[in-house]
Formats: sequence, C-alpha cells, structure tokens
Amino acid sequence: MNSVDVRFLLLPLPEFNMLPFGGFLDKLRFSADDADHSQQRHCSWQVVGLDTTPVTSSSGISIEIQAASADINLCQYDYLVIFGCRTARQSQQQARHYGAFLKQAAAVGITLISIDNACFTLAELGLLNDHKTTVHWRHINEFSNAYPRLKIANEQLYCIDDKRVSCAGGTAAIDLAVAILSRHLGQTWAVKGLADMLVDESRNQLHQLKSRQQAMHHDRHLGRTIALMQELMASNTSIEQLAALTGLSRRQLDRRFKQHFNMSAHQYWNEVRLQHLHWRLLNSDHFLENLADEVGFQDSSYLCKVFRQRFHLSPGQLRSQVRDKYESSTNE
Repeated sequence: MNSVDVRFLLLPLPEFNMLPFGGFLDKLRFSADDADHSQQRHCSWQVVGLDTTPVTSSSGISIEIQAASADINLCQYDYLVIFGCRTARQSQQQARHYGAFLKQAAAVGITLISIDNACFTLAELGLLNDHKTTVHWRHINEFSNAYPRLKIANEQLYCIDDKRVSCAGGTAAIDLAVAILSRHLGQTWAVKGLADMLVDESRNQLHQLKSRQQAMHHDRHLGRTIALMQELMASNTSIEQLAALTGLSRRQLDRRFKQHFNMSAHQYWNEVRLQHLHWRLLNSDHFLENLADEVGFQDSSYLCKVFRQRFHLSPGQLRSQVRDKYESSTNE
C-alpha cells in the first residue's frame, strides 16, 4: 500500500443513505491530491462489505464493493466509517451480520465512525459504552429509550470521542470529514474543494441548524423551547418546567407561541409529538406501546384517540394504508 497520511475504510450497510456517503467520500477525494485528478495521495479509501456483492442504498441505487471484509488487513487503516441503514431498527438488526468485523476493528485499535443510524449498530454491539455519541435529532428519543445508559452528545452535528466518532448524517458528514482531515493534513488541505462542492464553509460540531429553529422572528426563547421539546419528547416535563428552563413564565411562553403559531405551548408540543409519531409509524415496525413511551404518552388508547383527532385515522389504519400501497406497487 502506498504511503499516505490517513486511510479510510468505508462500510455502507444495506439501505444506507446516499447523501452522507457521497458527501464524505467526495470530501476525501478533493483533499486527496494536489489538483483534481482523484488520485489517492494524501488520503486513501476503500469501500468494504461482508463480500463483494453490491450494496443497495435507500434510494435504490447500488454501489460496488471493492473488497470483502475477510480480505482486509485492518492494521493498515486509521478509520472504519460505517454508514447506517435507512431506519434505526434495520441498523440494529445488522449488528448480528457485521458484529464480528466491527469488533475485530475495535480490537486492533482502528477508530470507528458511525454515520447516521450506524450508531444503533455500534450500540447494539456494546461498542459505544463509555463514549459520547451524536444521534440524528429525529432518533434521539428512540436511541435513549433503547440504550438508556449511553451518553448522547445533544445538539451536535458530530462528536469525536477518542476511538469513537459519530455523526448525525446528511451534509454533516462533510463537516466531519473536514474535521478529521484537518487533524492529519492541516486545515488548508482539509477544506480544499469546498467551493467546488458549493459549500460555503465547514461547520463546527456545535453548529445550530437554522432549519430546526422553527420559531419566527428569530425569537431565541422560542427556538430554545422548541429544541427542548424535541429533546424532552419522551419525558413528563410540564410546560411550567419547560418555561423555567428558558427563563420565562408559563404565561410569557404561551403568549409567544400564540403570537407566532396561534396555539399554546402545550398544543404546539402535542403537535411535535404527534408529527414524530406519524413519522415513526411510517418508518418503523415498533409496537404502538413502545412508540407511545417515546413521545411521552403513557396511555396508548388515549394516544390513539388524539392521533385520530389530528390525522382522521388511527395509527393502525395509517400503517395499513402504507402497506397496501407498497404491496400494490410491488405487484405491478
């Protein structure tokens, strides 16, 4: 193997998301040589799988696998980057297939990087014990319920914790690649090519997403409250406690929500919970009782009533509709 500064193994799990995979890989490519010839001089990468069968992404596009895990000498690599499946449950289920390889990598001292839902795979294998982990904001409650003893790095795009690195996914994979490359190649080489990728600048790990700040008129109290609502979705925290965490009274908080959203803070939080439940029903096979705990409802029958009032169908009917559409499309 040629002498390079840093070497990566890229491991896409079945139904991985193409965006973080492509973003991470292209950032490596731009930093790899002096020009733009895609030559692996300063850093190198190889796409690995359990065997050399192509792996299909969540968008249905397959990528070629360059090497089987059995043929890889892990000691020749610095990082093993795992790109998680479309859903958390799928990523958990892959632990039994990829467990031996991932544990072997950890044993030889290679740094494990989980991208998107890959954190569920590593957590399932016990490879995140005693480490902080960044989890995509949509899956924080699911992760904390499944692994209550693991530490979550809240509101971070990525987290570098010794031999474990985690990234929430999406375009944050580009920012993580820059952070890692800067450690080995320096900042100049790390940011090389960002302009070509039409990326203004790399974001640090604590960058706050504007798209998550749903509050209008840049009201910092509302922005903080909404972030807390998403973070504390599974808790029994009261609106009064939530207001206190943001330095407001219940009446002041309700006034702001009425002004910007024409609903009380309690009504808004219920909407956040119901929208999350709607998404989870479509993107997981968890029982409603488990999902009820995840969104802070202790009574699943009451949750069904509230859900029906909001969406005009029950959780079971929603899943049946999606299942029927899927079956009809596969039979065409």
